[in-house]
Amino acid sequence: MNEPSPMILTVRNAPPLSSSNAFELGRRFSVIDSSKLCYIAYMIVYEFKLKGKEFQFRIVDEIIRTAQFVRNMALRYWVDNRNIKLYDLNKYCAVLAKQFEWAKKLNSQARQASAERVAFAIQRFFANCKANKPGKKGYPQFQKNNRSVEYKTTGWKLAEDRKHITLTDGFGAGEFKLIGTWDLHFYQTEQIKRVRVIRRADGYYAQFCIDAERRIESVPVKHNVGIDVGLTDFYTDSDGNKVDNPRHLRKSEKALKRHQRRVSKKKKGSINRKKAIKRLARKHLKVSRQRQDFAVKLARCVVHSNDVVAYEDLRVQNMVKNRRLAKSISDAGWSQFFEWLQYFGLVFGKIVIAVPPHYTSQECSQCGKIVKKALSERTHVCQCGCILDRDENAAINILAKGLKQYPGALENLNASGQTNLCLASESLLSKLTG
Repeated sequence: MNEPSPMILTVRNAPPLSSSNAFELGRRFSVIDSSKLCYIAYMIVYEFKLKGKEFQFRIVDEIIRTAQFVRNMALRYWVDNRNIKLYDLNKYCAVLAKQFEWAKKLNSQARQASAERVAFAIQRFFANCKANKPGKKGYPQFQKNNRSVEYKTTGWKLAEDRKHITLTDGFGAGEFKLIGTWDLHFYQTEQIKRVRVIRRADGYYAQFCIDAERRIESVPVKHNVGIDVGLTDFYTDSDGNKVDNPRHLRKSEKALKRHQRRVSKKKKGSINRKKAIKRLARKHLKVSRQRQDFAVKLARCVVHSNDVVAYEDLRVQNMVKNRRLAKSISDAGWSQFFEWLQYFGLVFGKIVIAVPPHYTSQECSQCGKIVKKALSERTHVCQCGCILDRDENAAINILAKGLKQYPGALENLNASGQTNLCLASESLLSKLTG
């Protein structure tokens, strides 16, 4: 299912998250709160596969290596001069262009974008330190295998048919055909704020970051749902419906191990080893895309079919520290699913609420009494006579907590099915700044 991909949710001075694969590409909304009135502007990302000749892609590889060089040099400049302002990293790009003739070939705004990546990494590091985040704080690292280069409003040119793009910087990569179903004729060239060229295991892609708002009209369905995610079933809702866990990694694990053995048997540095690594990478990419496709389709279906969706605000990063369940939790892709729930909530004007996960499985959904259960106990049995599936009981509690957390949630749905987006924005902002 092809969804125009939103970019990562950001608040002013908050570092953006990384983007990845054909569906995700991040989610970025600019949330502005003025006198309690929220305005949400979208940056939609369209992705196309690039079709060109072999020598052109070798030039693109050189462009990406140059962008990596600029980024690493900017990071080294900050390490050696800790008291500089982050904007000085942009100025340092001009110095690099004078020192290295081949660095000058890279478009000036592309050099600045590489330096901005360093600035974001530094901001994220200090933000984690200030928040006293447990564990590693994410000290900026030098890149060894960068796979993308980002242009702003210069360094590229779209053809009149909007089916070809030309990279116009000093490397002379030339014109590429855009393979994809999106139609860029709907947008002015001025709306395209960034163009990102990415190398993946199965080829090269161009991403267009477009300043456009996406809203889909919807009507109230007068139904609310709570969702409890799990490993046996991907999720169980408050109505007792279950969705099977697809287990994409587990199903492909045998093939992945076979490809990994073939890589290990090849001589290091040989051409055959590089070919085997490419085959392994394509298999991993396929699994990643399967997981992403499943999350997008399911999240859209859930949000479109309900007025209010409540789910557990799980700390997946901490949960994967359990070495017995880490692979299964990562394979499920809960965080990805939650992010798409939030995005489609904004697109369809529905309310999506993240509630604290404390005691949702232990508390009885009828009488509220705490009933202790081990993880292996899959049925909730209470003295009040309530007998339910453990996950269904948790989903009912999650929905009740969500409606209690936002008592005005139902009133925020007006006759046309539109939602007071301030409610959604506050929950998203709290996740980023809290």
